[in-house]
Amino acid sequence: MATVLSVRDLRKHYPKVKAVDGVSFELEEGRCLGLLGPNGAGKSTTIEMLEGLVEPSSGEILYRGRPLDARYRQRVGMQFQATALQDFLTVRENLELFHALYERTLPLEQLISACHLEDFLDRDHRKLSGGQRQRLLLAIALVNDPDLVFLDEPTTGLDPQARRNFWELVQAVKARGTTVVLTTHYMEEAYLLSDDIAIMDHGQVIARGTPQSLLAEHFNDSVLELPAVEIEGRQIDLPLVRKDDRVEILSADVNGALRKLLDAGLSLAQLKIRPRTLEDLFIQLTGKELRA
Repeated sequence: MATVLSVRDLRKHYPKVKAVDGVSFELEEGRCLGLLGPNGAGKSTTIEMLEGLVEPSSGEILYRGRPLDARYRQRVGMQFQATALQDFLTVRENLELFHALYERTLPLEQLISACHLEDFLDRDHRKLSGGQRQRLLLAIALVNDPDLVFLDEPTTGLDPQARRNFWELVQAVKARGTTVVLTTHYMEEAYLLSDDIAIMDHGQVIARGTPQSLLAEHFNDSVLELPAVEIEGRQIDLPLVRKDDRVEILSADVNGALRKLLDAGLSLAQLKIRPRTLEDLFIQLTGKELRA
C-alpha cells in the first residue's frame, strides 16, 4: 500500500508548553487512523499541523513524499469540531458555495445521495438537527473528492441513532478507498472505524497498533462485574475493584472465578462478563477516562 502521510519527529513548542514532542508515524492509503488522547495530550495540535493549519516548531510532514503545499490543500477534506457556515443559506447553497472553491470536485448529486441530504436540501442550515448538520459537514469535507479526510470528533453531541447513522457514512467513505484520520471521545466509535489506533499523552504517541493487537498486547484477562450490594459482608478470594455501585473482578480464569463466587454463596443473576476494551486500555495507559 502507498504511504499517504509520513510524519517525522513532529514538534510544537510554546513558551511554557511542549504541546507535541516528537511524534512520528506513517499512514497508509485507504486506512483509518484513530487518534486518541485525554484533553491536553497534544492530539488537537497534532491534527492542526497535519491539516496544514498550524506550523510545526520542527519535524516534517510529507504528503505522498512531498512537503505540504497548495496541492495538498486541494486534496484533503476536513470536518472540524465546529464549523461556521454562512447564515441564511440552505443546505444546497452551502454545498454549491464550497463546491466552487475547488478545482476537482464530486458531482453535487453524488454528495447529496451519499450523505442522505435529500430530505432537507432547501432548509436553512441553522434549522438542522445535530445529525443532519454533521451529514452536511461530512458532505462539505468530501466536496473536493479528497484522498485524505480529517474527522475531528465528528459525532460529539449526537444521539446514539444519529451516531450510528454517521458511522455507516464513514464506513462508506472508507470503502471508496479514502484515507481517514479520526479523533473521537467514543471508544466504540474508535474500535469500529479505525484500522489503526494511536494513543497520545504528554505530546507523544504512547501506543500504536490495530485495536485488536493493542488489546492482545496489554491484556490477557476478562472483567466480571457484579452489583456491589451482592458482595457486602462476604469473604471472596478474588481481587475486587470497587467502582461506584458495582464491583469488578479481573481474571484470566473466568471459570475459576465463577466457581469461587458460587462457593461464596453469591447470586450470579446480575453478573456481567465482558472482554477488555479500548477504554480499559486508555485508562491503563493514561490514568484518565476519556470524556466527551
